[in-house]
Amino acid sequence: MTRILHRTIHSSMPVAVGGKGIELFDAAGKAYIDASGGAAVWCLGHGHPAVLAALHEQLDRLAYAHTGFFTSETAEALADLLIEDSPAGLSHVYLVSGGSEAVEAALKMARQYFVEKGELQRRHIIARRQSYHGNTLGALAAGGNEWRRAQFKPLLIETHHIDPCYAYRLQEQDESDEAYAVRAAQQLEDKIVELGADQVIAFVAETVVGATAGAVPPVADYLKHIRSICDRYGVLLILDEVMCGMGRTGTLHACEQDGVTPDLMTIAKGLGGGYQPVGAVLLSEKVFDAFSNGSGFFQHGHTYMGHPMAAAAGLAVQQVIRRENLLANVTAMGAELDRQLTERLGNHHHVGDIRGRGLFRGVELVADRASKRPFDPKLKLNGLIKKEAMARGLMVYPMGGTLDGRLGDHVLLAPPFIVDRDDIGRIVERLGDAIDAATSTLANT
Repeated sequence: MTRILHRTIHSSMPVAVGGKGIELFDAAGKAYIDASGGAAVWCLGHGHPAVLAALHEQLDRLAYAHTGFFTSETAEALADLLIEDSPAGLSHVYLVSGGSEAVEAALKMARQYFVEKGELQRRHIIARRQSYHGNTLGALAAGGNEWRRAQFKPLLIETHHIDPCYAYRLQEQDESDEAYAVRAAQQLEDKIVELGADQVIAFVAETVVGATAGAVPPVADYLKHIRSICDRYGVLLILDEVMCGMGRTGTLHACEQDGVTPDLMTIAKGLGGGYQPVGAVLLSEKVFDAFSNGSGFFQHGHTYMGHPMAAAAGLAVQQVIRRENLLANVTAMGAELDRQLTERLGNHHHVGDIRGRGLFRGVELVADRASKRPFDPKLKLNGLIKKEAMARGLMVYPMGGTLDGRLGDHVLLAPPFIVDRDDIGRIVERLGDAIDAATSTLANT
């Protein structure tokens, strides 16, 4: 009998005992291809020798020092590297232990920025439906995953949501990409005006939407239009790249491909590649200067922020990505993954859309391709796909859909950056078989 409160109480999960490369091994000796990077976390795979060596070295030198008393060489080195590789305009780093903490800190930074500037009336946060920004109360309030929010709504701060830039579901049949991008972005301006032009703190968005909608990238110049609207009304732009960032889409930061720099950017997951819990907020110079020239203090903090072991993992992972030129492999293998998914599933009668960037890909499943009608969520297709995939030695990240016409069940893929063509072939073959088995089961019930 387990004494752990597991995510799902009445389930029996295999016990992970080891991992090597793109595979994990359970106590019975079965191997699983980690095609989702856990939850888009593992980017170098399991057991990378350079990262393990860096962690051993750091542990022998210094395990922990509280940031209320000390900084550390490793944390400083990681911050230097992150800013060196960040979009122009981002100047400082705030290190935390994960994605939810990063988003929570970014929301507070955004509010304090306006406090420092004397604009105390600003109080509104705008985000998007079908988004996910973390499970702490502030991050959950910003997110648009209604299933996760529902039972906690009485505890959540008031936030406001507009539609995502979600071409498969929301672009009109004869509408160009650019026209749709303008129309989708206009919702932000309309919401700002509705709330009051000087009342909004920030707009929060995933550059490429993660698990809640399944690797949905922005269309055309959508993010440039968003950036322009934020600038027009003095609203801060927070881009959440906890899941899609740190190389997952083929560039270190997903927003590089959109030619946009946010005021605040959250990162985690691929930052430390699963070797340690670590996340960060990257601040623009104007946000830092408001703090520096004002109170000189950010009123926030966590016990384990800037943890030397976590910083060592992040630094080692990012150095390996640089040294081994892995972003080039993400681009090449991302194209291969897209090609093979399209070849295997592009004409599948229950696959509505295949999308994403780099090694960050989503497959949306529908009951009917012509109408894009999703499966009834009561059927729990996502759970069936996970079960069938695990039985075939494959880890993927499936999520459930809705019947409101906005979202079908979908599967997220985020394999490690070290995959090759043979690995991609095995992933697609097993995923295709799992989807076939799961949808056939529903057809026969």
